[in-house]
Amino acid sequence: MQEAKVRFVKLDPRAQVPTYGSEFAAGADLYAVLDNDITIEPGQTVMIGTGIACEIPVGFAGLIYARSGLACKKGLAPANKVGVVDSDYRGEIKVALHNHGIEAQVVGSGERIAQLVITPFLRGVFEEAESLEETTRGEGGFGSSGRF
Repeated sequence: MQEAKVRFVKLDPRAQVPTYGSEFAAGADLYAVLDNDITIEPGQTVMIGTGIACEIPVGFAGLIYARSGLACKKGLAPANKVGVVDSDYRGEIKVALHNHGIEAQVVGSGERIAQLVITPFLRGVFEEAESLEETTRGEGGFGSSGRF
């Protein structure tokens, strides 16, 4: 397993260090920093701070994903499905938490609200062309493979 050093600063004394739930977990839990509990109504999105800013290494990105338990049990997940923290961003990491459920949900300070995955990426060099190489799939889009 590879490791990448991710420096961070606490912007709020209540902020918690991201933690991994198990030895081989890919995502580190991010914790809410709130002055008061927040109620998220069905269909509502609320921006929740974590109280930390990170220095993601160059060539890597921090991807913010839902926590499976929170998403499945409470219907709460990042509104943009996957948030991206670029290596040159130095502001507070915030999570746009959306209530996909049918009941209001309460989030408290210190609650685990999302997970951060540090991953390498390739930067595309886009080159305009007159045509693209042919493939068996061709222009077949959503559902074209016959599988869900």
